[in-house]
Amino acid sequence: MERLTIQVGGFEVNCSILSENGKAWIVDPGQEADRIIDLLAKKGLEPAAVLLTHGHFDHISGIPGLLEKFPELPIYVHEKDAAMFGHPLNQLPPEYPSFEKPKNLKGLESLEGLEGLEVIETPGHTPGGVCYYFPNFQTSQTSKPLHLLLSGDTLFAGSVGRTDLPGGDMATLMDSLQKLTTLPDETLVIPGHGMHTRIALEKSGNPFLQ
Repeated sequence: MERLTIQVGGFEVNCSILSENGKAWIVDPGQEADRIIDLLAKKGLEPAAVLLTHGHFDHISGIPGLLEKFPELPIYVHEKDAAMFGHPLNQLPPEYPSFEKPKNLKGLESLEGLEGLEVIETPGHTPGGVCYYFPNFQTSQTSKPLHLLLSGDTLFAGSVGRTDLPGGDMATLMDSLQKLTTLPDETLVIPGHGMHTRIALEKSGNPFLQ
């Protein structure tokens, strides 16, 4: 499997594209659907699904453009964040307008097709926040598998997701962060924003993980 991460939208969301055997899984298409579609075409990839770490507008606003091109594309999100679609508080127009819940929105319990993926529930930033963890992520550029974590807005390099938005809760987030400290130290972390990091670095230097 291969991974490509690009920054999309004014909030510079890290949108990761995971691909294998000509299929692609798009994680957090925050905006710039046309750019994502062009990238898929250049690499000869057919999108299999969209995976969301949570439902905030800056992580989901590329979905309408993707659905215009791929109307049957399934969108996976934790059921507790599904209500964010179309919610009047979950928008920042004109760049991030509200849009209705897609007809093909699905719960994560029905997710199929990504072998080895573990979904870690990490509420706190939002009620339905999750991280996507691959304990054995093998790429053509590495001689041995990687531990890979797509942490959304749960964990950043040196910081964590904010909890002052509707549905946020710091005590819950702290409990979620403790789950992540049990992952191998060498785990590569691709957060929802900003630079990548490793679990060992966050355990030693992130004040929220002390």
